[in-house]
Amino acid sequence: MKKSVLHVLATLLTAAALCCSCNRGDVTLTEDDQTYTLGNGLVTAVVAKASGDLVSLQYKGQEMLATRMDAEGRPDLVLDPPGANPHGLNPGMTDHQYGFWSHDAMGPRDTRDAVATVTINPARNGRKRAEVSVKGISEGRKMGTGPGASPEGQFAADVEIRYAVEDGAAKVYTYCIFTHPASYPASAIGEARFCAKLAPTFDWMSVDKAVDFHYPKDHFAGDKYVYTAVQSENPAFGWSSTTDNVGCFILNPSMEYMSGGPTKVEFMGHRDTNEAAAPCVLNYWRSSHYGGAEVVVKEGEAWEKVIGPFVIYLTEGAGHDAIYADARNEAAAEAARWPYDWVDTPAYAKAAERSTVSGTLVLDDPAGPKELKRLHVGLTDPDSFWQRDAKHYQFWTVGAPDGSFKLTGVRPGRYTLVAFADGVLGEFAKADVEVPAGGELDLGSIAWKPRREGHQVFEIGIPNRNGAEFAMGSAFRDPEVVLKYAKEFPKDVTFTVGESNFRSEWPYLHVPHNTNPDVRVLPFFGIMGAGRATPYRIRFQLDKAPAASATADLRLAICGTAAPALDVSVNGRSAGAAALQQTRDGVITRHGSHGIWYETDFRFDGRRLKKGWNELTLTVPAGSLNSGILYDYIRLELND
Repeated sequence: MKKSVLHVLATLLTAAALCCSCNRGDVTLTEDDQTYTLGNGLVTAVVAKASGDLVSLQYKGQEMLATRMDAEGRPDLVLDPPGANPHGLNPGMTDHQYGFWSHDAMGPRDTRDAVATVTINPARNGRKRAEVSVKGISEGRKMGTGPGASPEGQFAADVEIRYAVEDGAAKVYTYCIFTHPASYPASAIGEARFCAKLAPTFDWMSVDKAVDFHYPKDHFAGDKYVYTAVQSENPAFGWSSTTDNVGCFILNPSMEYMSGGPTKVEFMGHRDTNEAAAPCVLNYWRSSHYGGAEVVVKEGEAWEKVIGPFVIYLTEGAGHDAIYADARNEAAAEAARWPYDWVDTPAYAKAAERSTVSGTLVLDDPAGPKELKRLHVGLTDPDSFWQRDAKHYQFWTVGAPDGSFKLTGVRPGRYTLVAFADGVLGEFAKADVEVPAGGELDLGSIAWKPRREGHQVFEIGIPNRNGAEFAMGSAFRDPEVVLKYAKEFPKDVTFTVGESNFRSEWPYLHVPHNTNPDVRVLPFFGIMGAGRATPYRIRFQLDKAPAASATADLRLAICGTAAPALDVSVNGRSAGAAALQQTRDGVITRHGSHGIWYETDFRFDGRRLKKGWNELTLTVPAGSLNSGILYDYIRLELND
């Protein structure tokens, strides 16, 4: 259904006039039959009432988004219908050219209109803040037009999108409320994120300190997944312009509404190479990347979640370094303000309803580290696998070396307390932690006794949930790293405990060995070819032969999986296959240093070992060069 765009010109002209005339303390809100316009003298945001899309975003009068213009030079707000696919999009996607939630308030196109309301009127608060809401009611239809969605939509839930502007700040706050009443059918959500397509002037992408580079339109990225990063470590990410010295960033003041906890690797920015491509910044709260996450709602289940509010931050500075540093500083300032006192919806817990949870983890492991380095402590849903959970809220913090921790702003409810730290194999878990509303919960001293199945015979690596410390670990973003393994280790791996150095002699990945010199990398699909089986041999000594009743426990910490199995042999004889708990997380195909972490044990008869030299061999079977595993850590324990 094509809509007139004449009103948009008048809206933007009015917005430009407001931007030039109002003081930077005066928030304005105007509307017509199709849009809301929010402004404060620095930023002007235009929101479509039909969809909840952010169709224009100006900073000091300059358009920040890639809004497509019609033949008369006016913004074209006409959406191509799902399935039309005029620009090579995934089936079912709609061609937005600005800022939008993948699950907008419009849903599959029909006669139902979204409900647009003013939720904070600046005329009633001294022109300090304005907020508008656009809500789509499902009532049997599925919402969502993101990747993987069909033309009929994807997720049965009501979707309410809000935008807010406050006085004196070049920021637009946005958040989305998903509501699945018990009367709605069972449903599962696919790719879910907010995306802003930016104006052509943006040519420098800053995702994290390792992905911070000039990215003009004519730069061929090859495979955009080489630019992924850990979400929790990068709460500010976006683009700047080397010509206009302006920046547009997304700031996450909290990670409670995101998926996968503090180790989640995600896709946060890219620029495709087609003619209509625009620089994109994406805030994924649920994706299929690197093991992905899940939101599955049952029939008869009432479920609600607030994603955000997060910040679209506009800024300027003397070059991209200064702009990126300013965005990171602003993200820290926003985190200090969380939870926001101005958000008014029953689904969002106010500060008075939230609690502080504290305690001290006391490590009981004589062979373990003396201090807990990079201690992560979290409260997670008791019935979910937190690394793949996008349905529930998670609360995480980094604890002190002495094991003390404090989690603030925790919503009331029942949780499992989980923890992990560098140098400690495994994960601590304490079930049935009841967090009250509006109080403090001191868990006191908590004993953490990591599991050991016997005395330690050897270890390789550092248990830290990634393979960065191993050989070739710094090259994980290189799409050809699998091929380079075969060149750097032509005879595969023989690792002698006590002599070899895992930083140079044990690769972080274990893949089939390529023997075809003509194999090449195909962007997004990895290396299209097959390789032979690859053995990694570990040589070690025992002072004496194990007792007749001895058992050996090979403990493997895996941080990326794409192999069907890992075969194990001891002193030249097959001992079986080590079970791999995750079938595929895409970490090799998509060039990551870690995906889903888990530990798998392989137990065998200790009598297979002998006094003197022993050899334990781990073999990835022949097959696709995209198959294999990533190692976090290896330990052999002997109980005799």
